[in-house]
Amino acid sequence: MTALVIAEHDHASIKPATLNTVTAALACGGDVHVLVAGANAAEAGKAAAQIAGVSKVIVADSPSLAENLAENVAAQVLAIASNYSHILFPSTANGKNVAPRVAAKLDVAQISDITKVDSPDTFERPIYAGNAIATVQSSDATKVITVRTTGFDAAAVTGGTATVETAEGVADSGKSSFVGREVTKSERPELTAAKIIVSGGRALGSAEKFTEVMAPLADKLNAGLGASRAAVDAGYAPNDWQVGQTGKIVAPQLYIAAGISGAIQHLAGMKDSKVIVAINKDEEAPIFSVADYGLVADLFVAVPELVKAL
Repeated sequence: MTALVIAEHDHASIKPATLNTVTAALACGGDVHVLVAGANAAEAGKAAAQIAGVSKVIVADSPSLAENLAENVAAQVLAIASNYSHILFPSTANGKNVAPRVAAKLDVAQISDITKVDSPDTFERPIYAGNAIATVQSSDATKVITVRTTGFDAAAVTGGTATVETAEGVADSGKSSFVGREVTKSERPELTAAKIIVSGGRALGSAEKFTEVMAPLADKLNAGLGASRAAVDAGYAPNDWQVGQTGKIVAPQLYIAAGISGAIQHLAGMKDSKVIVAINKDEEAPIFSVADYGLVADLFVAVPELVKAL
């Protein structure tokens, strides 16, 4: 029984989501192999070989894999899928784009967003915005799985001694073409990788107030900036800051929520955080039900005072 992890990478290095997925794969039992599908991705392959617990890395190099087009990556996975009992993807935009294509071609049911491995054929995943946990058992010969990375600790980036093999890259499927990419650049940590996240809600009232009140706190803590869906919908913060079921799922060491009431959708995206601090003037706000520390106060007073005290 061998598991295959599809690596998230930038052709030169491995992205953190891969490390959590490796941990999930190890829990399935047996050997763990990693597929690095890219163009000129030898350096990413070397980095993958250092991950603790990985026994083999397969590097597939082809110009058709340069932009991670889902059709081509899926074809690359399918080319070697028959060798594996489990195929695991991080539950990221890329992973969720490729995994269903692989599952459909293999004629198996995808197992989505797992947070725990009970046994090689039994997994746990959240449903109803995380209010219930479903236990899913699969009898499929090949389990195609997406992994909620916040549910698993990251594997160590060093200590591994995996062998590195090369595989022939697939030809371009011709079904899609890469047109362009607009990448948001920020000096702040990326939300899904940040150890500290500061999030603001609709109570901030405007984009100007959001920046004026929340940015200094984030700067002091070297934190990622997040927002509730209500704040994003109101135009106070950009879409890629949204934390929640339809935004980004995060689990930092410290999560500070200011002016966020705590709708189920938002809680589903951050309740696995190690320490949660809530600031809200409504003492009945649902956010306090998951908070480790709660401050019933006006955020326009409390947050600047917190910044001064740091």
